Amino acid sequence: MITDINTWQQLAEQYFFKENYAQAANLYEQAIEQEPDVIFYYWHLGLLLLLQGQEAEAQMTWMLPLAEADTEHLSKLTNELFQLLQTEAERREKLAEYSLAWLIRQHMREINSNDINNLFQIILLNFKLENFEEIDQLGDWRLIETLKVEKNLEINVELLMQLLQEILNTVPLHPINLTLLEACLPYFTDADQSFRILLPAAMKIGHTLQQPKLAASLLNLHLQLEPDNVEILRHLATFYQDAHNYSQGIETAKLCYSLSEGLADKIFALHLLLRGLMSAGGYWAEICTACKELETIEQQFIESQPIILEEGRTLRLLTPSFAIPHIKDSPVNFREIHNKVAEIFNNNIKELAQSESKSFNFQNINQSTLNVSTKKLRIGYVSYALRNHSVGWLARWLFQHHHQDKFDIHTYFINYKLVNDFLQEWYISHAGTSRKLGMNGLEIADQIYQDEIDILIDLDSITLDITSEVMAFKPAPIQVTWLGWDASGIPAIDYFIADPYVLPDNAQDYYTEKIWRLPQTYIAVDGFEVGVPTLRRDDLNIPMDAVVYLSAQRGYKRHPETTRWQMQIIKQVPNSYFLIKGLSQEEAIKRFFFQIAEEEGVDCSRLRFLPQVHQESVHRANLGIADIVLDTFPYNGATTTLETLWMGIPLVTRVGEQFAARNSYTMMINAGITEGIAWTDQEYVEWGVRLGKDEALRQQVALKLKASRQTAPLWNSKQFTREMEKAYEQMWQRYVDGK
Repeated sequence: MITDINTWQQLAEQYFFKENYAQAANLYEQAIEQEPDVIFYYWHLGLLLLLQGQEAEAQMTWMLPLAEADTEHLSKLTNELFQLLQTEAERREKLAEYSLAWLIRQHMREINSNDINNLFQIILLNFKLENFEEIDQLGDWRLIETLKVEKNLEINVELLMQLLQEILNTVPLHPINLTLLEACLPYFTDADQSFRILLPAAMKIGHTLQQPKLAASLLNLHLQLEPDNVEILRHLATFYQDAHNYSQGIETAKLCYSLSEGLADKIFALHLLLRGLMSAGGYWAEICTACKELETIEQQFIESQPIILEEGRTLRLLTPSFAIPHIKDSPVNFREIHNKVAEIFNNNIKELAQSESKSFNFQNINQSTLNVSTKKLRIGYVSYALRNHSVGWLARWLFQHHHQDKFDIHTYFINYKLVNDFLQEWYISHAGTSRKLGMNGLEIADQIYQDEIDILIDLDSITLDITSEVMAFKPAPIQVTWLGWDASGIPAIDYFIADPYVLPDNAQDYYTEKIWRLPQTYIAVDGFEVGVPTLRRDDLNIPMDAVVYLSAQRGYKRHPETTRWQMQIIKQVPNSYFLIKGLSQEEAIKRFFFQIAEEEGVDCSRLRFLPQVHQESVHRANLGIADIVLDTFPYNGATTTLETLWMGIPLVTRVGEQFAARNSYTMMINAGITEGIAWTDQEYVEWGVRLGKDEALRQQVALKLKASRQTAPLWNSKQFTREMEKAYEQMWQRYVDGK
């Protein structure tokens, strides 16, 4: 029997915190018998019953005073009960007792279904409890309708932001997300809140999850608040282009350029414009104008000797150079400008590292312990492309044949893709110590430094700004670029892997990196998986006795001069057809080819445009429909050239001066083939015509290619791996010797 109320309350509280809910409930039942008009007894008793799993009894207890209350007092009593339960829910959340917090908040929702902040908390608790079935029912909770319809909602904006970030991090592809975000826009107190939520989410969705269309939709939401936010527009242009919405991507890039003020921003805006125009293909006049403008602004930028401490602007300096070798073969002039920009890039990254109080020091290495004959060298490979990508297809043989007993392999996956990619998973299992990383260059560099990598191999060059940033930080004593593109020109990189053919003899005159020429080839593969062809001549209305030419390159590589040579070949070879394949904007690329065909007097009915094939093995099988493959210039094929040669198909290539214009040349030489190698424009046409008219010559080349699989350096990746490993050992010995 209750005698002293203070003693009783203290005792009930003690029972409560000791989780002896039955004893505490017994005390409240006694209190109600003595003082049935004291309302808060019912609130506490109902809570205690709820905590014991007696939900129906708890609700009945709460209803007793509510059922007898008049309209005037009902709202006040309901609010009292709601506040009591909220206090307990918050306490349970701090204790990480999420199941109990969730249970309490569900009953709060029964009491007041209009409290939007409580609904936010319930959704957050579902994430903590991994109740994803509940999350799938978001639409049933009328959350979006409440946000759109209700007026004067007292929303906890900080809680709302936390909820949106949780949703976008945990279920970024949930179909309700776009509608929910749009409903939330009016409740942001400033545009920066939207920016901090939507941009990181769009980056993850567009790049890591490879859903650029959805990422573009997210960024368009932010433009409702800030139509001229250049940073948002930059990423939006990229996502449009990645989603193959080229026209929108081009227009957005033009808007970026018009809004850009500084030279660095203008350089990157022109990169976005060129990226869109060249991916679409067929916009040659606009490409030339943009390219000329890019070179002019880069020269102005160099002359201004800028110090750019903002990381974003610094990172955007190198990737624009990617476009120029597609347009002209002028490596001396190109590298004169590019190397200066790369030096500015490198210096600014070093400044950034110093501002972050970060340095990677190799001065204290004990040289006496570094003998190459006894030390197991730690080799690090860094790339975003070790997946279903041309670099991923070609680099795998090196990983497969590495001497694991002599080399300790570490692989750094930049922006590790959270998608089902069997080739990426192959690398995870064959790449030694694997680091699945994001897109923070300093964190990646720090991981490499902590792993004490001896030789770091960059497989991306300037095709990814984050990789360039990592290399500029210089986290390893020896740094090398291989495979992904031409040399980056970054002073922090020591060597560029080449061979006797892929660069001319005088190339060292205009390269900042030391060119390390392997004895035969800079790339070798053991072959390719080949599926079942899905392409037949009769499907394309091509006679069985016709001569079929093929060019399978993306829009980036479509140069009007090369296309003109190709049309001259078709014109001179009777009963010939030209198959055109490659990612581009369909209508633009058709206009491009049709116009040149008409100018060269070729009937457009002899052209066929092939759709994309998603399976690489089927794409390779379909190459067999061609009698001759015509290479692009001044930017040759690389993976496509290897695939063509592996399938035993004659290839015509024009050899130039730059790395990109000599890829097919070195591959053909290393496959034992000289037929089809042209040193002038006229020779390209002549080889194309000769191979088209001479069936015996085609068969001879095909037989040589088939035989080369057993003898040629191009198809001996084990030997190639040994040569790469020998190069690593020699590089290390030079480093130890202080050379």
